[in-house]
Amino acid sequence: MLSSQRKQQILALLAAENQVMSGELSQRFGVSEDSIRRDLRELAAEGLLQRVHGGALPVSAAVAPFATRQNVQIQSKQRIAQKAVTLIQPGQVIIVDGGTTTAEMVRHFPRDRAFTVITHSPSIAVALVDYPLIEVIILGGQLYRHSVVAVGAALLEGAARINADLFFMGVTGVHKTAGLTTGNYEEAGVKRALAARAAETVVMVSKEKLHCASAFVIGDLTLASTLIVDGEPDEDLRQHLQNRHITLI
Repeated sequence: MLSSQRKQQILALLAAENQVMSGELSQRFGVSEDSIRRDLRELAAEGLLQRVHGGALPVSAAVAPFATRQNVQIQSKQRIAQKAVTLIQPGQVIIVDGGTTTAEMVRHFPRDRAFTVITHSPSIAVALVDYPLIEVIILGGQLYRHSVVAVGAALLEGAARINADLFFMGVTGVHKTAGLTTGNYEEAGVKRALAARAAETVVMVSKEKLHCASAFVIGDLTLASTLIVDGEPDEDLRQHLQNRHITLI
């Protein structure tokens, strides 16, 4: 079998099973693990999968530039946003992550409900200027342009002084074994720090992020108290979440 044919079959298996292991592929195709690792390296270089220890996972489409992501799965993000807003109670202190899904959520905020929003996203803060009942606190730091959020030491110092009710977290990948992932090392650290300052973390998952992974791990799925997912997760993932007492909406 030609390498190109083998690669096509690897991608097909990945789409069907959401994970491939190098050892299993070696046996399946009757070639060395070195050959399989070379195939995976080349496919990863083309942006077609995310390599992990021992194999590969589907790559997240949510690592594209911000302007591009604004036009990806718009209806999916709207449905998630509408569900997310129902979790906010009057008087609560909530942390809102940056990203296109949380930007959609802000558009659905009720204008007759008073609560406090803490965010490290300048665009989220500006979007709330015309909501007089919502108190807005901005955490500063170095601007990470890809997601239009602040990162760095100043951000972490400010976050350490917060005790929030909810953190609405954006991610680029949600996978049973890889956990919650994102495309930037610094941003992964910020998300972990913000999750640690909230009583509950709500992760919003549009279709292109489910069963996918990016390069940098935020944490295990148990970092989330609640997952809001557009569509029906497969039974395997549903059982995985149930066993870990993660609420699925």
